[in-house]
Amino acid sequence: MVDPAMLLASARTELARLPRILDGLLGDLDAATWRGRPAPAEWSPVEIVCHLRDEEAEDFGARVRVVVEGGDRFAAIDPERWAVERRYRDADPSTALTTFGERRAASLAFLAGVAPEVLRHAVTHPRLGTLSGLDLLAAWVTHDRLHLAQLAATLARLGARRWTPLRAEYAGPIPYRESPVQ
Repeated sequence: MVDPAMLLASARTELARLPRILDGLLGDLDAATWRGRPAPAEWSPVEIVCHLRDEEAEDFGARVRVVVEGGDRFAAIDPERWAVERRYRDADPSTALTTFGERRAASLAFLAGVAPEVLRHAVTHPRLGTLSGLDLLAAWVTHDRLHLAQLAATLARLGARRWTPLRAEYAGPIPYRESPVQ
């Protein structure tokens, strides 16, 4: 059985790390790298940051609030559609990164006031079944880590491509297949 207080404390610590990591990883990227896609169907760094920014307020943060407030229904979301409709690739990277940081700070402030036991409350998700606040916190931290891995892989491919014809693959397998379409 998961201890709600321990999970909440650990999640808050983990969630607080991402803005600092993103600033260090992305803070001085050039415009081409911000918008470069490692493969046609993959997101560029700015698209990933915009996704994190919007998920912060409209997915994880909002859904944990539903649980904490004793709600019984989550609002529908469509992150893939948001990327197109909200024109993530055209967004200002610095603004997206700053807004994500602000939203994450607000989420952390909210979580600081949450009583751990209320996270046991669960809401039925139409596709995934019952999700408690504990499930959502664990997923939120995992979501951060998945997108951090995605960003690292994206930057590896874009960096290897930048130095063509040099043989960057000597470093090891480069994520994403090379494609002439950008």
